[in-house]
Amino acid sequence: MKRIQSALISVFHKDGLDEIISLLNDLNVTIYSTGGTWGFIRKMGVTAEKVEDLTSYPSILGGRVKTLHPKVFGGILSRRGHDGDVGQLKEYDIPEIDLVIVDLYPFEKTVAGTDNESEIIEKIDIGGISLIRAAAKNFKDVVVIPSVDQYGELVSLLKEKNGSTDLEDRKYFAMQAFNVSSHYDTAIFKYFDGNNLTAFKQSVPTSNVLRYGENPHQKGLFYGELNEVFEQLHGKAISYNNLGDLDAAINLIEEFNETTFAILKHSNACGIASRPKLIDAWKGALAGDPVSAFGGVLVTNESIDEESAVEINKLFFEIILAPGYSEKALEILKSKKNRIILQKKSYDFPKKQFRSLLNGVIEQDRDLRIEGKDDMETVTKLFPTDQQINDLIFANKVVKHTKSNTIVLAKNNQLCASGVGQTSRVDALKQAIVKAGEFGFDLKGAVMASDAFFPFADSVEIAHSAGITSVIQPGGSIRDKDSIKFCDDNNMGMVFTGVRHFKH
Repeated sequence: MKRIQSALISVFHKDGLDEIISLLNDLNVTIYSTGGTWGFIRKMGVTAEKVEDLTSYPSILGGRVKTLHPKVFGGILSRRGHDGDVGQLKEYDIPEIDLVIVDLYPFEKTVAGTDNESEIIEKIDIGGISLIRAAAKNFKDVVVIPSVDQYGELVSLLKEKNGSTDLEDRKYFAMQAFNVSSHYDTAIFKYFDGNNLTAFKQSVPTSNVLRYGENPHQKGLFYGELNEVFEQLHGKAISYNNLGDLDAAINLIEEFNETTFAILKHSNACGIASRPKLIDAWKGALAGDPVSAFGGVLVTNESIDEESAVEINKLFFEIILAPGYSEKALEILKSKKNRIILQKKSYDFPKKQFRSLLNGVIEQDRDLRIEGKDDMETVTKLFPTDQQINDLIFANKVVKHTKSNTIVLAKNNQLCASGVGQTSRVDALKQAIVKAGEFGFDLKGAVMASDAFFPFADSVEIAHSAGITSVIQPGGSIRDKDSIKFCDDNNMGMVFTGVRHFKH
């Protein structure tokens, strides 16, 4: 165990600092401090020495240089059991520093709030980051607190061990310090790199251990702050697979402005409908595939009312996500103790997405395109009606968020069925037609959406036989004319969007 006898404190965030100062004062710890922090400490009636008095140099260059001095860094980096280091500290009158409390200039916050380069550059911390790295490197002798996030842990440590620390404590805080410093440097690199994409660097400083990964024998973690995206109101811990479904659910529901309800299973919609009333949207979504809905993930873009909650509660499901719940609706839905109830928050997701692959990482722009009426090119003699256009737009939104190869069949703003993740487009269509029949959908007058072009006319031929009257697809096949001719010969309408929506 090592007792803390001296501390260097240089921070911006004063919340919680007063308790630390009081504890250090009660423990008779010598405190060195800079500028505003020194003033804060003195206002508490606690004695502190100015770093300027220790170094015999004032803060210079507009504050760019305050702590960068051998009398500061020598006291931090000296090895307590090393005769040479101990001798040099004595020779140059350098005091040992056992505790370093620092936080960094708010670089990321500044970048988010301004385009002024001079202002951004001034928020690149030099002294603070150097103090953090020096103290962390010498963790065998020094405790480092690299941000306000560790204040609480330091308070607990000072109380529990009466101002002493062991090696495990110091190594833990060193780890936290390098987490803070590496994240900070990543943010600075990304600012300078801009859109050059010179190297792949991402930093997510927080992690959550999950029950397991995709399967029980796999370890699983989530890196990030889930409470920025939603608040958990009830239920068991969210799993690895739950998170994949929730990501798909949020991406899908955000395509819709009208009242919409969707049910997902394994990241694909098995039911979705848009209706003026929420309860009707729910019933329409459930009708899409009431078998697959069992144990599914429910998502809507409207607050859940009591009437809807009564109907929803009749189904066994794992998760429900909505922007809000009436008091009575929440009481009803909480009747199952393990049911996960989430309240969605407004959050701007990154414009890039990435995943590990082979011995590296692939990155791409998020698919933010969705085609409306003005993006549709009618390539057949028959133009779609207004209702068919609405259904084509609806189906195209769903197909965008369904695993390829996929076909989506829709009618009256409701998913009739989809063929998901098939190795051929024809198989996806056949799967969708069979499912629609099993759940009692009449496909006469329905529309078909495809995530990619039809290489042959066989898909529109099969669709026509099932009663499909209008089709939306990207186009671009060398045999597009064959599909167009079949539609013209059989009184079908077809529009091209020019945009493919593969999802793998």
